[in-house]
This record gives sequence, structure tokens and C-alpha cells, in this order.
Amino acid sequence: MPDTARPLEWMLCTAAEVQQAAAENALLIVPVASLEQHGPHLCTGTDIILGGNVAMETAKRLRAQGHPVLVTPVVWTGLAEHHMAFGGTVTLDSATFQAVLRGVVGSAARHGFKRVMLMNGHGGNAEAIGTAATDLMVEFGIRVAGATYWHMVPEVIGPLLERQPGLMHACEAETSMVWHLRPEGVHEDRLAEAHGPGVSRVEGQPPGLLMRRSFRQITESGVVGDARVANPGKGAKLLAAIADKCAEVLANPRLWA
Repeated sequence: MPDTARPLEWMLCTAAEVQQAAAENALLIVPVASLEQHGPHLCTGTDIILGGNVAMETAKRLRAQGHPVLVTPVVWTGLAEHHMAFGGTVTLDSATFQAVLRGVVGSAARHGFKRVMLMNGHGGNAEAIGTAATDLMVEFGIRVAGATYWHMVPEVIGPLLERQPGLMHACEAETSMVWHLRPEGVHEDRLAEAHGPGVSRVEGQPPGLLMRRSFRQITESGVVGDARVANPGKGAKLLAAIADKCAEVLANPRLWA
């Protein structure tokens, strides 16, 4: 059984407590995010806030079910070149991003962790997270999974939204969750402007055809989706539903066998 007196956050643990978690075969969740523009109404740290909280809420549920788990600090910057034209954005190149993930996961592997979940909270990282999970599993000989949280559990997100089929960018879902978690990150007086196209692809580009372009070419506001119907109550429901389902997925022993 996991030590329930130990903090869930690596950064609040002593070195001995981290090593104890590794000895218990704890699942290590590494939230990965981005610092970037989120329209006229939403803070640049949206993906950091949401990625970190989804990871923590998922971990709380796993521990409550008797699973040992630990969460690292958020990897706060990622691949955000497509947002640079709006300003307020920090981006890495692909090689640097992969090197950062390799350093984090490699350190954990050296300490004895054998199960790592790269919990991504930024759409621009999605393909790179999959590549990292595969490469790092091979290199370090441990189980490494990777997913963008809204891609992992879309079935619980759509039913809670009014104007979107799923989570997009600076949208109804993201705005609602930030409003619930960090209300100072939402500028209510700008919500009337907080809407944009319903997709980030050009006409005729199917979902399976990967080609990132500047959001300046896609959305005048920087938003994909419609945040005008966001509210903090909806955000609380979304966060709970996402964390419940993520915990269910990650508790599956067959994933880590």
C-alpha cells in the first residue's frame, strides 16, 4: 500500500520520500504544458494550470484507490511556434523539448521509477509526446506512456459543453476550468471577443493530415472554439470528470504489465 502521509508532489517530498515512492513502484506522472497566448481573455499559463491540476486530481483519485503515485512539477514550456505571432509565448525547438523530457524521465529511471506517464496539456506537444514515450521506453527499459489529456478521455468532455464537441483552444472548456481554478486568469470583460473557428485546420485538411500553421492564419482572436458560454461551475464539473476518467485509465494494470 502507498504511504498516504507522503506528499503527492515530488517537490514537496524529501529525497528519501521520493526514493520510497520509487521502491513502491509508484506511477510517476509528469505534466507537460506550454506558456502561450490564449486569446484576449485568458492567461498565458492556461496549459500549465490545467495540465498540472489534471495531473494532481488524477493522482488524488489513484491514491484513494490504493495505487502509489507521485507527480513532478509541470514541464512548463513546449512546442508553441504556431502561437508566436500573437506574442506572450515561449517555445522550444523539437530537439530541445525531447532533450528536456529525456532528462526528466532519465533521472526518474535512475532513481528506480519503472512507470511514467507523460500527461500532456498542450495540443502542440501531442505528436512529440508520443514519440518521446516510445523512445524513452526503449532507451531506459521502463514503461512510459504519453497522452494529451483531452484526447485520452474525450467521451467525458463533450457532454459537458454547450457549443463545442470537445476541448479546443482558449475555448469554452479551457476558460471554464481556469475560471474554476484561477479566476484571476480570466478577463470577463473580454469574453465577448473570445470566440473563433471550430477547427484549427484549413478547409479540406483532414484530421490525419498533420501540418501546423500560425494561429494568425486560422483565428483572428487567437481562440479556437467559443468561450462566451464558459463559467466556473462548468469548469469544476469538467475537471472532476476528466480526472475520474484519467485515473480509471491509468489504474488499468494491463497498461503497465
